[in-house]
Amino acid sequence: MSTTEIESYRLSRRGFLNAAALGAASIAVSACTTVGGQPVQPPPPVSVEPPLLDYATMYAPVSDGGFDLPGIPFEKIDEQFLRQIVPDPTGQRPGTIVVDTAGHHLYLVRPGGQAIRYGVGLGRAGFEWSGDAVVQWKQKWPKWTPPDEMIARQPELAKYSADNGGMPGGLTNPLGARALYLFQGNQDTLYRLHGSPEWNSIGKSVSSGCVRLINQDIIDLYDRVPGKAPVIVTSGIGEPMDAPANRKAIPIDDGVPEGSILLGAARTISDSIF
Repeated sequence: MSTTEIESYRLSRRGFLNAAALGAASIAVSACTTVGGQPVQPPPPVSVEPPLLDYATMYAPVSDGGFDLPGIPFEKIDEQFLRQIVPDPTGQRPGTIVVDTAGHHLYLVRPGGQAIRYGVGLGRAGFEWSGDAVVQWKQKWPKWTPPDEMIARQPELAKYSADNGGMPGGLTNPLGARALYLFQGNQDTLYRLHGSPEWNSIGKSVSSGCVRLINQDIIDLYDRVPGKAPVIVTSGIGEPMDAPANRKAIPIDDGVPEGSILLGAARTISDSIF
């Protein structure tokens, strides 16, 4: 072998060994980074909300609690009021419910900067309300007992008064398939997040002092909301709440039935009156 061939062989072998050493080092670095001799774990993956089902499935007929809910003609509803996952615009912690009365939307804040948004119907002019509350009681197919103020305006409702036992849960009950009862501190506000058979009222202001959802949506919300979830009702995301002392909306319900077991002592969020 000539001198030139020997030198070429030595250079090639040295290059191969150097490349192998660099490759091994890069693998070690990529596998685990150390700081001060301690391994540094990679950050946990960002939580992503599982995708929702298609509208036809979400709003299909439902058999629930012995009642057969009809399907919702979702094609007739503005898509912005149908259930969907959106970037969270509220900045609140996961598990918080935020009702934007200006947009007729309810947001359930989820991890990872996301929220599930539902369309809602709201109280008509003169009965709107805003403030902070806590979900302190939850009911499936709740009984409805209209308050005295409502009966005074609509005497035909007297047959459903508390003295007469209220209106049993069912397909025509104004509270729909589910109701979330809102408290401030330990005081029942008499306002509810609830279902409604009147799907065409979603996105409008037509009801008396309540937040109503499509029955299929309130069932979904009910199953997702943890006990004692905070609720914020505001006239616009990021806007200050407006609850003048001289305005008090007429509530939708006469109160949680006596002897009901609540979800525990609620922390006081606000002393304001709806």
